Amino acid sequence: MYAITVAEPGGIEQIEWAPVPTPEPGPGEVLVRTQAVGVNRGDVLQRQGHYPPPKGVTDVMGLEGLGVIAELGEQVTGHEVGEQVLALLTGGAYAEYFVVAAEHLLSVPDGIDPIEAAGLVEVSATVVSNFDRVGLKAGETVLIHGGAGGVGSFAIQYAKAIGARVITTASKKKADYCIELGADKVIDYASDWEPAVMVATADRGVDVILDIIGAKYLEANVRCLATEGRMVTIGMQKGVKGTLNLGVLLNKRGTITATSLRGRPSDQRAAICRRVEEVVWPMLANGTIKPGNQTRVPLEEAARAHELLESGENTGKIILVAKYN
Repeated sequence: MYAITVAEPGGIEQIEWAPVPTPEPGPGEVLVRTQAVGVNRGDVLQRQGHYPPPKGVTDVMGLEGLGVIAELGEQVTGHEVGEQVLALLTGGAYAEYFVVAAEHLLSVPDGIDPIEAAGLVEVSATVVSNFDRVGLKAGETVLIHGGAGGVGSFAIQYAKAIGARVITTASKKKADYCIELGADKVIDYASDWEPAVMVATADRGVDVILDIIGAKYLEANVRCLATEGRMVTIGMQKGVKGTLNLGVLLNKRGTITATSLRGRPSDQRAAICRRVEEVVWPMLANGTIKPGNQTRVPLEEAARAHELLESGENTGKIILVAKYN
C-alpha cells in the first residue's frame, strides 16, 4: 500500500507519498481501507518532531479516519467486512489502509455525509471528554480559545447545546464565523483579550476555559477564571513552560488540569468513543450541531493540507480524501 511518510522531522518538504507494508490486524483489531482522514494539529506537531507516537504505534500520521473494514482480526465480534466505520486512532490513518482496535470504532452519524464525519471524531472526543472532565454545565460561561479552528468550531456548538454561554478568541476576519456557530462574544486574539473577557463577564470571570495555547496564556487565563473556575489545557501552540502566581489560583479556589487524548489507555479511549456516540451523534442527526466548515484535499497531497493548517487561513477542519472515493 501507499502512505504518507516523513523522511525526517521538519517542514512539509519532508512529506512523501511512498510504498510501505500493509499492516495486519492483531487480536481485537480490524484492518480498514481508508476513505477519508481528518487533519489535526497533532499531525503537524508529529511531523515537526514535537509529538511522537506512543511506543509501539506506527510512525504514519493520522488520528481519525473513515473507511470500510477489509479484514477482521481474531476475537472481533459485532463487525463485518465491508462495513463503513469511523475510527479514533493513535496513528496510521494517512495511508491506504490502517489498523485500529475494534473498540475504538464508531458508527457514522445518521444523516451526516460520511466524509464530513471523518473530521468529527477527534474534535468530538476531545471536547466532550474535556468538558466532562471540568464539569461544564448549563448556565456557566466558558472561554474557548481558537474558536474558528477544528476543535473550537465544535466546542462552541457543543457548549451552546448544553446551555453554556460562550466567549471565544479568534481573528477579526473569523469573528462572523464564530458568531454563526453560536458564540455569544468573540474577542480578537491579537488585541488585549484578557480585559475584554473581564468586561464581558462584568469582572466575574469565566467558569471554564478550554485552552489550546499553553504557556503564553497561562497567567492571563488564571486571572480570567471566576471563583472556583476550572481550566483544561489541551494544546501547547505557544509554549510548554510558563510562570504562575499560585496566590491568584489559590484565592480563586481554581483548578488547572491538562489532558492528551492520544496517550490515554485503550479502555478510556473506548469509553470516550461510546460517550461520543451517545451524546454527540444524536445532536448531529437532529441538526443541533453541524459539521462546520471543511476543506477537502486529496490524501496523497497531505503536504498541502499541512501548509493550509499552518497558515492560519483555514476555518474548521481539513479532510484528506482517498482517490477512490
